[in-house]
Amino acid sequence: MQDNYTLDKSRVRASFDRAARSYDAAAVLQHEVRQRMLARLDYLKITPQSILDAGAGPGHAARALAARYPASRVVALDIAMNMLRQAATGRVWWKPWQRAPFSRLCGDIDHLPLAAASMDFIWSSLAIQWCNDLDTVFSGISRVLRADGLFMFSTFGPDTLKELRAATAVDPGHVHVSRFIDMHDIGDALVRNGFSEPVLDVEHFVLTYDDVLGVMRDLQAIGARNAAQGRRRGLEGKGFLKRLSENYERFRQDAKLPATFEVVYGHAWKSPSADLPAGVSPIRIHR
Repeated sequence: MQDNYTLDKSRVRASFDRAARSYDAAAVLQHEVRQRMLARLDYLKITPQSILDAGAGPGHAARALAARYPASRVVALDIAMNMLRQAATGRVWWKPWQRAPFSRLCGDIDHLPLAAASMDFIWSSLAIQWCNDLDTVFSGISRVLRADGLFMFSTFGPDTLKELRAATAVDPGHVHVSRFIDMHDIGDALVRNGFSEPVLDVEHFVLTYDDVLGVMRDLQAIGARNAAQGRRRGLEGKGFLKRLSENYERFRQDAKLPATFEVVYGHAWKSPSADLPAGVSPIRIHR
């Protein structure tokens, strides 16, 4: 069922295609979250044979995962072909001849174009907020994971861009900031879709800017354009931008404007019983 917050996936794809070359320079938060997720792998003892990076962007996580698990087959999936082209050319400077250590696949996390039980580990960093239905996403990820496979992800929570959301209340008839899902609802959706032992936690980051145009420029540079069905079509008028700037000013602290991002981290294991018929339970034999 669609509402004003339903995302236009063709616009999402076009936005990230357009941002492929500018992404890295502006993706400071994305880099930090990726590093923190990689550090969390130190506490999870896994030896995956196949890994999917769902929402791979320019391929930094896929490259890091391939280095961490050199015996694994790594697949970088993204909705935007230009992001995958950037991933292919992101070679280290001291080995310019070296090909990307992963394969690339253009596709949507909402409808993973992969065979059932084909992956041991699915990673997704700051991507599932660009999907319309969490149950569809998690059921698809569960389908693609093998039993006891690991799903590790990060996404944005409801406090994300709360200052911008409040400032855009000057135009209540349109959606200006996406809707983000609460950590507890994410945990419930994981359990509904065949995952066990979900572990979730939240971290807040605050980026600072000189003016509201700086916030909007960074969002556009990483491809995070407004793709909601209820967005205003066409260019915003000067009157809206003036009122938006005035409204945002009430958040100014220490001569800077804040932009808050609530990051939800999570991981869960696909339950061995997830693919069994109703009423059938797995039997574990301990030796």
